[in-house]
Amino acid sequence: MADFTRTESDLRHNVNINLNVRGLPQSATLAINELSKRLQAEGRTVYKLGLGQSPFPVPAEVVAALKENAHQKDYLPVGGLPALKEAVAERHRRRESIDYRHEDVLIGPGSKELMFLVQLVYYGDLVIPVPSWVSYAPQARIIGRHIHWLDTHHGNDLHLTPDVFERLCAQDPECPRLIILNYPNNPSGTTYSVDELKAIAAVARKYRVILISDEIYGDLHHQGKHVSIARFYPEGTIISSGLSKWCGAGGWRLGTFVFPRALHWLREAMAVVASETFTATSAPIQYAAVTAFRGSPAIDHYLVLSRRILKALGNHCARKLQRAGAVVPRPRGGFYLFANFNAFRTELRRRGIYTSQQFCDTLLEETGVAVLPGSAFGLHREELSTRLSYVDFDGAAALAAAEAIRPDQSLDTAFLKRHCAPVVTAIDRLVGWVGNL
Repeated sequence: MADFTRTESDLRHNVNINLNVRGLPQSATLAINELSKRLQAEGRTVYKLGLGQSPFPVPAEVVAALKENAHQKDYLPVGGLPALKEAVAERHRRRESIDYRHEDVLIGPGSKELMFLVQLVYYGDLVIPVPSWVSYAPQARIIGRHIHWLDTHHGNDLHLTPDVFERLCAQDPECPRLIILNYPNNPSGTTYSVDELKAIAAVARKYRVILISDEIYGDLHHQGKHVSIARFYPEGTIISSGLSKWCGAGGWRLGTFVFPRALHWLREAMAVVASETFTATSAPIQYAAVTAFRGSPAIDHYLVLSRRILKALGNHCARKLQRAGAVVPRPRGGFYLFANFNAFRTELRRRGIYTSQQFCDTLLEETGVAVLPGSAFGLHREELSTRLSYVDFDGAAALAAAEAIRPDQSLDTAFLKRHCAPVVTAIDRLVGWVGNL
């Protein structure tokens, strides 16, 4: 009988492991979450600002829909439940004034899986701004695609600029490319203006670049004014979204892609691969998602309160960090901050801290505050940046408390200390630690 066990030596040399997977670590966001849970199980106090999981509960009517459909056991069409596809198309049709139809939609077990499939079936280079979400580049490496990183700067809130994009495309105008634009952004919490989106769209159209607009945080734009770049480049833009962030349902694993008709060939290719891999997304989840995507006054109100809390908390944390000397773009959506501590490089080096990973490791060990290093998001390891996800609080209690405060009143520091205490304390600990370097 063949022996497929692995010795320590075998593991070190990655025997029989795909070359594209060799050396890839576990996703940084999942790894920090598991580490935080392990430290808590050991009795440590940990402030979990690592994993970007919504703090808010799934809306009650969506939970009720899931319960009502728990009996659904049949395989659904690989492309998705027709009623759900229509609900998704209608949602985007209403918002973007683009004539989307149910046949333009593909449903998957999380937008992360759909991101992987589109890179698998489309033979082209991946273009991503730095910093970017932790899984875009690793997915491309697993598949074997070339990656082009586009630099951004704090001077313009870490936004991709059209001239940087144009410079890359002009080097080889005929090269097939896929660019992923994520906004509101993970990891920075910033978003793009209409003028910025128009300028990026013009470059994408000029060079026929397929653009994936990752709008998973769109409904968490702090002003409720998210605009899709698909309005300005409808023929070449795929809109990516799902339930995980705006609906508080990360563990439900349901993602959506909306395609223009000109890219139906790509949708069909993805569906073929889906039929040979995940087959179909969970039936009860899809039935429940119809209620979520159709929306209701109660869901709209849930989103208003969620945005209100996230805006107040994000601004509070950003101000604290800025006053301490960190460079932090003002958050405009979602629940992230991207803080740069290069101003403390001399003090940190005296402590033997030279990389963002060392910064995060030492911070966690000495304060209990868990954050992610900028190197996980594409930055050089010696760039002393970190991503903070301000979600470590009881979202249900915070929603109930915000309900009792008039809409014209701000959620002040007293509210945040009472209802978002772990995050407020974590930021105070981080600021105190940096101040005592």
